[in-house]
Formats: sequence, structure tokens, C-alpha cells
Amino acid sequence: MKKMLPWLITILLAITLIAIVAVILYNSVMGDDDAKSAAANAEKDAAAVTAVKLTADKRVDLTSTIEKIQTNLVDPDYVAVLGFAFQLDKKSTKKDFDKIKDIQIKPIIIRTLSDMKLEEINGSQGKDKLCAELLNLINPELPDGGKLIKVEITDFIVSKL
Repeated sequence: MKKMLPWLITILLAITLIAIVAVILYNSVMGDDDAKSAAANAEKDAAAVTAVKLTADKRVDLTSTIEKIQTNLVDPDYVAVLGFAFQLDKKSTKKDFDKIKDIQIKPIIIRTLSDMKLEEINGSQGKDKLCAELLNLINPELPDGGKLIKVEITDFIVSKL
């Protein structure tokens, strides 16, 4: 019996390891199907949503601007001067946004720009990344469940000191 005990333990460990590997493989194979179905559901949801075209007057009513924000980039040799247009979801949100833009929104923009290098904001991809980051940072700051829909850069100047 003493000679069989090590063999029994070895066989039990081997069966346990095989079972663990089988579960991991099963989850990884089936997990891909879940991701594919989630992607398919997202595509269906996106197709179901219809974009509302705003008239020019409505767009002006829902857009607020901040002009000439001037700050240094991470590299202190460069200074950036930018202007932004912010499209909001409703007029009440725009009124609230206009009240807080100097005390809450500008500091967010300045901090974000101060953490960026020149290479990060050059080109259309860099500007898109900046706009997306600002959108994500500003939305939680809006009061009463308001929503920032779009951020656009209206002026962009970077100069070396």
C-alpha cells in the first residue's frame, strides 16, 4: 500500500491539471463567441440609432465656445494657444456650462494640455485624441445630468519660445 500512495497522488494531480487546462481552454474558446455576439449586438444598436441633423440655428443655440486658452506643454519650450467649441445636448446644459466654463472647464483643459507633448497633439489623430479626452473629463463636471456631445478645436497655434 505504501508503494501505491505516491502513484495515486501523481494520478490525482495529473487529472486535476488536465481538468484545469480543459476549463481554461473551454472558457477562452467560448469567451470569443461572447465577444463576437457583443460586437454584433453593438453593431445592431448603432444601426438602430438615427443621427439627428441639427439646423444651423439649433447648433448655434447648443454650442458654447472658449477662445484663446494659452498654456505651456510638457516641454516648457512650447506654448499652445487653442480655442474650442463645445456642443451640448440642451439649452439648459449650455447655460450651466457657460456658468462654470471659466472656473471648472478651463482648468481641465489647461491640465490636459500641460500633460501633452507636441508630438501628441500634432496631426488630426492627436487633435481627435485631445477632443475625446476632454469630452471624457468634462462630462462628469456638468450639473443636472447634462451631456457634452462634441468638442471641436476652433483655433490651434503652437509656438516655440
